[in-house]
Amino acid sequence: MSSFGYNVLGFGSFPNRNVPAEVEYLVIAGGGGGGRRRGGGGGAGGYLTSTTLIAAGEEITITVGSGGNGAPASSGSATNGSNSSIGSYAVATGGGAGGGNNAAVSGGSGGGGQSFSTLAGASGTSGQGNSGADAVNGSHSGGGGGANAAGSTDNGGNGLASTITGSSVTRGGGGGAWDGGTGGTGGGGNGGSGSGIGPAATANTGGGGGGGGDDNRGGNGGSGVVILRSLVQASATTGSPTATTDGSYYIYTYNGSGSITF
Repeated sequence: MSSFGYNVLGFGSFPNRNVPAEVEYLVIAGGGGGGRRRGGGGGAGGYLTSTTLIAAGEEITITVGSGGNGAPASSGSATNGSNSSIGSYAVATGGGAGGGNNAAVSGGSGGGGQSFSTLAGASGTSGQGNSGADAVNGSHSGGGGGANAAGSTDNGGNGLASTITGSSVTRGGGGGAWDGGTGGTGGGGNGGSGSGIGPAATANTGGGGGGGGDDNRGGNGGSGVVILRSLVQASATTGSPTATTDGSYYIYTYNGSGSITF
């Protein structure tokens, strides 16, 4: 008997639908795009994990945020990633864009500064991510902030590991900066080397895009992800989540938007 008053009746059977489901969640927003022309790395998408109660029969909208666009080579700025959410229960903020002939932008984690004019890094959202690093002496750009650490000179901040799916997976790494900086663990794109394009972050990790090289574009941020875990099996889903189990737990992984009802 669970502490919330429903019986777990065995695999494949539904518990009492008159009580709320206790649901553990991981919500990661889309990562920010990397800056152009010796650009700073994009910040990782906001990273939220906790447990909540969801009313029986309530259809919850799941939104998975897209990654931000890397800055174009010729002109323009990178964009922030988009928010991910579980209805109004949890809203993760999109990662901040990296600097590239423009100031870095705040977000779930902040974008890194760009070396021209020694532009500063931007801040992350409290409880969701960390700040991007400042550029140094006009010769080094700043890495984007990650879920577990701030960006540093050249390198993106590392992401956080979660075992919500039953195995440990790290997500939410910040983007690396020009010249050849390393993306943070958890999907952050590496920085472009020399005049190279900034590499994109890994999809569905919320990683930040890598900063672009001389006269070249930044990398796109990685899309986010929403994962739900409960002893209660969902009665309905849309959006084709991946449904798995871990012992008595039902796990639903959303790589795209949809809905769920417990």
